Amino acid sequence: MKKPRPTKGQYGYRDYHKKTELAKILLGAALILLLLGIRMVVKETAWKNILTVSAILTVLPTANVAAPFFASFKYRTPGEGFHQKLSTYTHKAEVLYDLILTSREFILPMDGILVHPTGVYAYCAKDKISVPKAEEAFNQILRSHRLDPHMKIILEESAFWKRADSLKPAEEYEDDGSVEYTVKLLKNLSM
Repeated sequence: MKKPRPTKGQYGYRDYHKKTELAKILLGAALILLLLGIRMVVKETAWKNILTVSAILTVLPTANVAAPFFASFKYRTPGEGFHQKLSTYTHKAEVLYDLILTSREFILPMDGILVHPTGVYAYCAKDKISVPKAEEAFNQILRSHRLDPHMKIILEESAFWKRADSLKPAEEYEDDGSVEYTVKLLKNLSM
């Protein structure tokens, strides 16, 4: 039986997404080479021009797929142990996996995110970032969508687990729909 395709926010999404994007890049490159190869064989100038323009126009969508692929290439899905441990917190918060959040200044690989009524708690595997600047950038995005700006980016895994353990179950808080809206927003911000 086939495994279902992971979608944004599900465990395994990064690795799956990389494979599909690589396939698109290879297909685009093969099409470009095919068009240029046919151009070499064709004798008529009009057809050569059409094939050249077609190859050039094929480069643009291929480059649009390749740019984010290469920007996120080094970020892999975390191990199954991380997934198992994080999945135990689904009763406390909405859990998102494998997102690569982007803003104008940042590309941040978030291995796990807990979206809770008290805030967003994200574990970032990238250790060389300015956490205050990154938090401010993403809190500004939350503010612009009329959400409370309570995003915390945590770089140490042990600190992330301590924060997750300290959360009370989401059912103890009044549901105003902001958790679900925040989950959708974070998925939209992800590559």
